[in-house]
Amino acid sequence: MSRVLVAGVDTSTQSTKVRVTDAATGEMVRFGQAKHPDGTSVNPEAWWQAFQEAAEQAGGLDDVAALAVGGQQHGMVLLDDHGRVIRDALLWNDTRSATNADVLIARLGEAEKAADGSEDDLSDDPTMRGRQRWVKAVGSSLVASLTITKVAWVAANEPENAERIAAICLPHDWLSWRIAGHGPMGEDATAEELKANLDALFTDRSDASGTAYFDATANEYRRDLLAMALGRSEEETADIVLPRVLGPTETGDVADPAIAGKDVEGGCPIGPGGGDNAMASLGLSMGVGDVSISLGTSGVAAAISPIPAYDMTASVTGFADCTGHWLPLACTINGSRISDAGRAALGVDYDELAELAAASEPGAGGITLVPYFDGERTPNRPDATAALYGMTLANTKRENIARAFVEGLLCSQRDCLELVKGLGVDVKRILLIGGGAKSLAIRTLAPCILG
Repeated sequence: MSRVLVAGVDTSTQSTKVRVTDAATGEMVRFGQAKHPDGTSVNPEAWWQAFQEAAEQAGGLDDVAALAVGGQQHGMVLLDDHGRVIRDALLWNDTRSATNADVLIARLGEAEKAADGSEDDLSDDPTMRGRQRWVKAVGSSLVASLTITKVAWVAANEPENAERIAAICLPHDWLSWRIAGHGPMGEDATAEELKANLDALFTDRSDASGTAYFDATANEYRRDLLAMALGRSEEETADIVLPRVLGPTETGDVADPAIAGKDVEGGCPIGPGGGDNAMASLGLSMGVGDVSISLGTSGVAAAISPIPAYDMTASVTGFADCTGHWLPLACTINGSRISDAGRAALGVDYDELAELAAASEPGAGGITLVPYFDGERTPNRPDATAALYGMTLANTKRENIARAFVEGLLCSQRDCLELVKGLGVDVKRILLIGGGAKSLAIRTLAPCILG
């Protein structure tokens, strides 16, 4: 009997990976990977090209019986009525919409607290009250990473592009849609064909919950908030297509046979997939009491909660996971690239960075790295920069600088961990994952710093 093969597709910030796996044993059968362009504003067609290259490296997907896509969250993909990409996607780590986030927070904070006592738990400060109302509405307060702020930026700065919006989706939604054979249509397409093309978009609740216009508790889009971001009425934005939100056991479509499943009877169904952190928690079989520390392009401390996690301090995002639970997490923009910056500054490789850091003492001889190279999300400092402090003639040594970079990365994640614990999470196990976890220096110092 021939074995059943399935494929997982990871469209991350830096690359697309395709892994073909034996469904019965979990054994990896084939693998491919292709890089994405650098930058925080990227043409989605680059993801499609990377997927095709990675799939080819993986030996093709003709014999794959099912697949799903996981990917970077929050990236804003805007489509016109013909399914064409309107402008480059603004990725999660693009912070140009920080001011727009502040404006949207202020909009919800304008009104005084309800007189009926239903908002007695809200702050008297209008800014904090606005953040808390966003938390109650969609589970998270706004920072520049979240999709709705990027939509607001386009509306404010590129009104001609905002007028063309017929659909809004996320990276994993868009790639799943393309794998199913959908995409840009010609001028000769009928109105029915154009509508069916966009209506085929689908997503899952984990990725939808990162848009800040989806309520994962009610499992419905907040079109009123999206309309506010666009500066238009709900009636004017009612025709904008938002992807169908699938349940964890549903399938969204069947792959185009030219792309996957050509040799499989019935074709290759496409699962709902999900946001990268939710997919990681699923792959780790995380349960209540587990916390993952993911060190990729970003740094993320995430836990599983069986109930909605509303952080009224507005520090932890109350995202959904991909099983029906919730995934409260604190995320930094700066992740493993902190150690990459340390390697570049010292002119060493990963092993040499680990050796140098190990030769220093805890505290790096008094040198401290503030690791906000690309601004920061946790804490919310979009315009911040990194800095080394405490340098003297006596302690300015390569070993201390190396350790300061490693400690800076891990202390940043400890901050995130403490925020998640502040929601009442009883941490029984910490799982260190992501590309940064391959570093010996990270693995050596993590138990001391994370606890």
